[in-house]
Amino acid sequence: MPLPDPPPEEPRLWALFALGVLAFNFPLLAVWAFWGERSGSAAPFVVALFGVWAALIAVLAWLMERAPD
Repeated sequence: MPLPDPPPEEPRLWALFALGVLAFNFPLLAVWAFWGERSGSAAPFVVALFGVWAALIAVLAWLMERAPD
């Protein structure tokens, strides 16, 4: 019995997952933290962190709510 074809959203969701892993991985977080330390405030780090998080959630919502191909 052959396996059913995956839904068309599956590759896009995996790509979004990979983008999120890369965005929240240590090297990029270290760059943001360095910029925050140079500016004398943690605010740029926090804004960037939550901005990327919100963008990932927005893209996920858009992918799940749009009409199928």
